[in-house]
Amino acid sequence: MSIPLYDIVIIGAGVSGSAIARKLSEYRLDVAVLEKHVDVSFGVSKANSGIIHAGFHHKPGALKTTLETRGNRMFDELHRELNFPFKRIGIIVCAFSYEEMKVINVLHEQGIKNGVEGIVICNRDKIHELEPGLNRDVIGGLYAPSGGIIEPYQFVFSLMESARKNGVDLHTDFNVERAEYSAGVYTLYSTYNEKVRSRYVINAAGLHADDVSRILHADDFKIIPRKGEEYILERNAKGFPRQVIFPVPRSNSKGILIIPTVYGTMMIGPTAEDINDKEDYSTTYKNLEEVFSEARRMVDAISKKEIITSFAGLRPTLKGNDFYIDLSKKAPNVIQVAGIQSPGLTASPAIALYVTGLLEDRGLRLVKKRRFDPVIGKPHRIRDSGAEEITKLIEKDPSYGHVVCRCECVSEAEVVEAIRKGHTTLDGIKFYTRAGMGRCQGGFCTYKIMKILMRETGTGADELTKRGGMSFLIQGHISTDGWYPEKNASQQPEKAENHEPADR
Repeated sequence: MSIPLYDIVIIGAGVSGSAIARKLSEYRLDVAVLEKHVDVSFGVSKANSGIIHAGFHHKPGALKTTLETRGNRMFDELHRELNFPFKRIGIIVCAFSYEEMKVINVLHEQGIKNGVEGIVICNRDKIHELEPGLNRDVIGGLYAPSGGIIEPYQFVFSLMESARKNGVDLHTDFNVERAEYSAGVYTLYSTYNEKVRSRYVINAAGLHADDVSRILHADDFKIIPRKGEEYILERNAKGFPRQVIFPVPRSNSKGILIIPTVYGTMMIGPTAEDINDKEDYSTTYKNLEEVFSEARRMVDAISKKEIITSFAGLRPTLKGNDFYIDLSKKAPNVIQVAGIQSPGLTASPAIALYVTGLLEDRGLRLVKKRRFDPVIGKPHRIRDSGAEEITKLIEKDPSYGHVVCRCECVSEAEVVEAIRKGHTTLDGIKFYTRAGMGRCQGGFCTYKIMKILMRETGTGADELTKRGGMSFLIQGHISTDGWYPEKNASQQPEKAENHEPADR
């Protein structure tokens, strides 16, 4: 069998890789994305806080600052084209002392220099008018109306769907393990010895960008995982804010935030701890106490009693904390897209533009396609539909009337749509539809989704996984005469982890 040859291969299908793929799909190029997981957005991007930052937190001149502010302005058009959940609700920063108001002044000056629209300093009356739930100890702060919130995995799904619609190939379960370079072409080998060839390689491998760089015989750098623990509170939780609420930032993070999500739950966090283990997604009671103490300092109505779930994510940071996006100085035709921590989600569309410019500078000829289609259809969601629209959907397809997830009001038709778009794990369906993200966390709908998955894919119950790999949902099988727990005895279950992604 011949080995496919592409103009460009992107390693990593998180938000950066998917945004780059979608941008490159505008041109007459053969492009592929290689993703080590079974679905896109299963790495760093799945645990993102879902904030579209305004652009005042970082100093002018840093690459991340430039891309953050440029990216922020691109989201309205992207929202119209790709139909992902997005609201531009604004951001406030709270100050509790005159010393903290000095920091507010610095953030305001940075915002002005960075071109943040509408950013203003607020006195006590104004900040409490904007956010009535704030503690009375808040004496003032900053308001940036251009900040927003987004569902991060649905954003990544829509980017990749658009890219594939316009000709990009996606290879999932492709863990790049080895690379060879000869006569101007890279050959990339997966763990299972699959092969693709490409003239250019873009390294957007998130936490493992340093490992991939070594495989490509490219630049030497180290990704430092920065762990963040977050907590999701149920809908209608006390203290639900109008805007995203920040404290005055710390030296290594923006602090503990209070985030209203696009679907009405509330997120509290994240912590910020540099660690060495790229697989450590544990959460701790100590950090839970710290997170809620910090959050209640800003809004004291917030209660631990309303927690739905917790999770931890790892941000891929570099020494110096800026993005590293450049042509490799050691390996020909390799572009590094590394250290994409916060505000990487906000910056992602601008990162795609920047990378496209680097390719052009390197001599790649970019010719626009005549028939690039930037728009993808909006999925039908019965929770977002009125009675008349739901009636029409059910008349067209009766499975819209079969509610699978009662907490999030997700129908069988929506689960089937997710499966037919390639999301064939429990998490993939959850991220696409929100089934399993509500108060019961899948307690009532998981078995229904498993039955639909088996029917639609022909997969056995003991082959279904939570997120691919060895994360089997059932270890054994049920028979009329008893339980057989060791059917997959040769397969060890995945190490228990608490890294449920953001169930917003």
